[in-house]
Amino acid sequence: MNRVQKILFSALITGALSTGAAPLEESLDKASLSQLEQRLAEIDADLEQLAHFGLRSGIGAIGYRSFRSKDANTKEWIEVDFGAAYPIDNVVMVPAIWRDQEKGFQADGFPVEFRVVAGMIGDTNGTVIAERHAADAVLPRIAPLVIPTPGTTASWIRIEATRLSPRAFDNWHAFQLAELLVFSGPKNVALRRTVKVSSSQPDRPGAWDKRFLVDGLTPYLMDSAEGIQSRAFVSEVGEQPTLTLDLENEYPINRIHLHATDEGATVPLAYPGDLGIPMHLQILGAVQPDFSDAALLLDYHRNTINDTGPIMIWNIPEKNCRYVRLIAQKTGDAANLSADKFRIGFSEIELFSNDRNVALGKKVQITQTSERQHRSPDALTDGNNLYGKILPIQDWLNQLARRHDLETERPLISEELNQRYTRQKINLIRMSWLTVLLIVGIVIIFLTERLYQLRQVARIKERFAADLHDELGANIHTIAMLSDIAQDAESQEEWKHIHQRIEELTDRTSTSIRHIVNMQEADNLYIGLVADMQRAAQRIGTNLEQDFIIEGESHLDHLKPRIRIDLFLFYKECLVNICRHSGATRLKTHLAADSKSLRLTIQDNGQGIEGIPPSLKRRARLLGAKISATAPSDGGTCITLTLKTGKRTRLSRHRPRSKQRTRKGRSHEA
Repeated sequence: MNRVQKILFSALITGALSTGAAPLEESLDKASLSQLEQRLAEIDADLEQLAHFGLRSGIGAIGYRSFRSKDANTKEWIEVDFGAAYPIDNVVMVPAIWRDQEKGFQADGFPVEFRVVAGMIGDTNGTVIAERHAADAVLPRIAPLVIPTPGTTASWIRIEATRLSPRAFDNWHAFQLAELLVFSGPKNVALRRTVKVSSSQPDRPGAWDKRFLVDGLTPYLMDSAEGIQSRAFVSEVGEQPTLTLDLENEYPINRIHLHATDEGATVPLAYPGDLGIPMHLQILGAVQPDFSDAALLLDYHRNTINDTGPIMIWNIPEKNCRYVRLIAQKTGDAANLSADKFRIGFSEIELFSNDRNVALGKKVQITQTSERQHRSPDALTDGNNLYGKILPIQDWLNQLARRHDLETERPLISEELNQRYTRQKINLIRMSWLTVLLIVGIVIIFLTERLYQLRQVARIKERFAADLHDELGANIHTIAMLSDIAQDAESQEEWKHIHQRIEELTDRTSTSIRHIVNMQEADNLYIGLVADMQRAAQRIGTNLEQDFIIEGESHLDHLKPRIRIDLFLFYKECLVNICRHSGATRLKTHLAADSKSLRLTIQDNGQGIEGIPPSLKRRARLLGAKISATAPSDGGTCITLTLKTGKRTRLSRHRPRSKQRTRKGRSHEA
């Protein structure tokens, strides 16, 4: 697949994903097998480089839930005021997630249809900048839904749900979201801003409070596909250390990310405490190393367990700092431990200046009394967590959304490929059978042709022998008989006439030999069948009293030359046998033909025969005719030849008689 094909195919697939499964399946039907295989390989390669879905456990904020309704078309909305106008790049909707016993984790209460409205200060109506409909098939999912909004500038944004989905535990319809993020560049301008909603859940104000919609906490753990594992730093229980970072240069700090410690590798967890997040945390910034000019960057109070999460993010007023100090104040903890039973620890500390983490790789100093510390403070700024590399929040959520799209697309492509492979396998089996049948057919044709050729050779040999026997035998017998007559000739004139007949018969014998050797001359011999039969009867049966009866002579002209030749030679053989062996004095020939059959009867008054001579059987077989021999009541023998005159024996069209060939101006008559 060349570069252009890849771009077109990716565009086709991406467009199909945004409009639901049915258009995607239609686009897959149009793709070639190589394109599908290439696309599957690209998806697998992309999935290896994308962040994985890791879901939080334990207790914490869930997000926002509207009031319940039986009607899916109930209109619900949420609105976030940024406090100022920002260029908006994309809107990210993170679904609230429910653990389904059969389907696994699923989005709960995520709207089936909605629109995104954005506006400026003073504009209460706003402008619709994006819409999603049921045909777009945004569900099922657990991934965030990323909605690109390029070219949009707004000071507030509103999500209007026009069709709700049922929440899992009671099938009532509601509008639920775990988090709403609005990015202007890498900054989430919706973070901890003012939220308005159409309705709220009165019975669960804690974990479902509207403020959790923009607290920056998502239901995911950051599990990237790159980087190395890094264990978090946690102080010993009961100690009150301070963490001090030297940024090595002065930077304007405007954003802080604190990554919570890992919950542990044991199941269940060995420690029931707060995992290092103090109930009261102060972060100070200074330019001087003694913090004589310290300024308060963040004063964080953890009122409930819902105020913590894997990644805690704050946008703060910008202040120039080189040194940053984190101090855990003595205010107790959520586990009701005494004031000295607390600790501090994080997986990573990120300090952003102009969207760059300036704390990455910097040294961290710790003030503590314990010598048992077995975790290095370098883990606080190494850029990795327990799973691997820490990604920018926007990139991380985009990767999760991309993974969802690819994991939705992959089984469809795999199914299409499997169907095509199955069809190919079936076609291959069919082609294999067809090949086998073709080979068998070729072998059969070859053997049949070979058998036919062998039979043809045998028939030629048989015909050659029959022609030699019937034609030459008759001619030689006639020559011998004429020689006997010549000896008894009484005059010179009679002797010359007999000599001339012997010469003509010899000439005809020579021609017959050439014909037997060269079958191509078959059309030029024995064209006048009746005349030739009459002359043969006169020539061979000179001393016999003869009756010659012909019926349907016109039908004889439609016989093929080879049939006429074989018929004539059969008649000559009968004459020779009668003259040689029967001692007959009378001969009767009756030839009757019509459009369907031919019947030749030769009857003599001789001494009779037992059975049919082999030479006559052979000639009848060559003709494809039936032969019989009977003994009439008045003595002698009656030979009957019956031949059906179908397409095999008749010419395709009528051909007029041709004049018989002559040699040196003389007739063939002997």
